[in-house]
Amino acid sequence: MEQRMAGWGSGLLGVMIFSGSLPATRVAVADFSPTFLTSARAVIAALLGALLLAALRQPRPDRRDLGPLMIVSLGVIVGFPLLTALALQHVTAGHSMVFIGLLPLATALFGVIRGGERPNRVFWLFSTLGAATIAGFALSQSDGGSLSGDLLIVAAVLACGLGYAEGAVLSRRLGGWQVICWALVLSLPAMAALALVTRPESWGGISAPGWISLGYVAVFSMLLGCFFWYRGLARGGIAGVSQLQFLQPFFGLGLAALVLGESIAWPMIACALAVVLCVAGAKRFT
Repeated sequence: MEQRMAGWGSGLLGVMIFSGSLPATRVAVADFSPTFLTSARAVIAALLGALLLAALRQPRPDRRDLGPLMIVSLGVIVGFPLLTALALQHVTAGHSMVFIGLLPLATALFGVIRGGERPNRVFWLFSTLGAATIAGFALSQSDGGSLSGDLLIVAAVLACGLGYAEGAVLSRRLGGWQVICWALVLSLPAMAALALVTRPESWGGISAPGWISLGYVAVFSMLLGCFFWYRGLARGGIAGVSQLQFLQPFFGLGLAALVLGESIAWPMIACALAVVLCVAGAKRFT
């Protein structure tokens, strides 16, 4: 019981850290291109992760683990950051937070695919209701949203869900924080080359909030948040701890209003609540 409670606490810290990712990304894309932001945050986090792995003398992963680690890299390190950065050029952070409410469902769906589970019909009922709610919200909102931005956010959620599901299984063998560190190290050569090619022409025009936001998404979102999240999944159980993601839209909406001054209309809050309820129901009957 003590270990499971520690897992839930660790998972909650991870979710709270992740909740600042989209508002920080929204600020950062005003100064950096989405491609540079994605690659730079990965490079910073990878260098820190490599130092940590070396300092603690962690054994290298087995050859059988390289494939799953690459999936984690493509989903969590490349796919989600890049797609959300692109999306946040078209939509507000508050708007995108509603779609992030589908992340637990995406993780569960990929867990079904990877684990061969067979959810009952009630699961698919909640899944359909959640998708319909999101579709209705996207069609009804013209302020702060766009079709291209919405599609990019959905793609980001799918990529991240796959990375989370793969990393959760892998964390049982390698350990929670080791998974994200090794995934970052594997992506370092490609991300470093991409950062070099897409670097800003001039560094003088980058604002202080831009630098701070880059630091946040690199050190906190990409590294420390994943430390707590994968540790929570490993210690508290994947099915239980993943439900903490239901709180992420509410944390994120609050941060978007507090930090960015974005207006959060009641339909957005109502939709976020509806999505959370649908995902919770789907998870309940997985």
